Amino acid sequence: MKRFLLLVLVSGMILATGTELRGETNPSLAILPFMIHRADELGRNVACPICKGIIQRGEISFGSQNILTRLLYQKMEDTGTFKVLPVEKAEEAFSQIDKIQFELTPLRSSIRLGKTLSVDFIFVGVLFRFVERIGSSIGVEKPASVGFDVHLIRMRDEKMVWIGKFDETQQPLSENLLKMGSFVRRKGSWLTAEELSSVGLDEMFKRFPGTKELEEMP
Repeated sequence: MKRFLLLVLVSGMILATGTELRGETNPSLAILPFMIHRADELGRNVACPICKGIIQRGEISFGSQNILTRLLYQKMEDTGTFKVLPVEKAEEAFSQIDKIQFELTPLRSSIRLGKTLSVDFIFVGVLFRFVERIGSSIGVEKPASVGFDVHLIRMRDEKMVWIGKFDETQQPLSENLLKMGSFVRRKGSWLTAEELSSVGLDEMFKRFPGTKELEEMP
């Protein structure tokens, strides 16, 4: 009986140790605070300063970049794909850089920051539009409208290995029957800008590659 208990205990220790080792092999990730795309005119199409993709610029509610940064952090934590650096550490490092230089060269500055943080990957997000709904979940005067990009950069070769884009102004089903699936996923209600952003990230990450693919991507 004693030998059996000893064997169970030893096996449990090996299993626990193996699990810890597997967890340690997950690549590390820093999520940098979302940057706000600034343009003189609202409502016009602009180019993303990171990937050069085109998206419509709009109003941006105060503090919305912080909302998106934390949403992205939560989604990444939930996937278990990466060992995610606490968002406070990334924000602390970001607070110490030259913001004017960052806006002039956001990609290069983000890579430098990633090297400072000694991580394997960084997420760089750009916010173009974050318009809050006016009304309630059952009826609105003005719907929520959100537009943002997220870019995953592999630090060892400074390569952009994945881009996610979300650009939506919520519409009633009566105005767009082609979006029946989207309407159902949004529970047939009018979402806040934060809720719409969360749904957008969930849909975005359904197409997210695995760590092996991200590591081996040429």
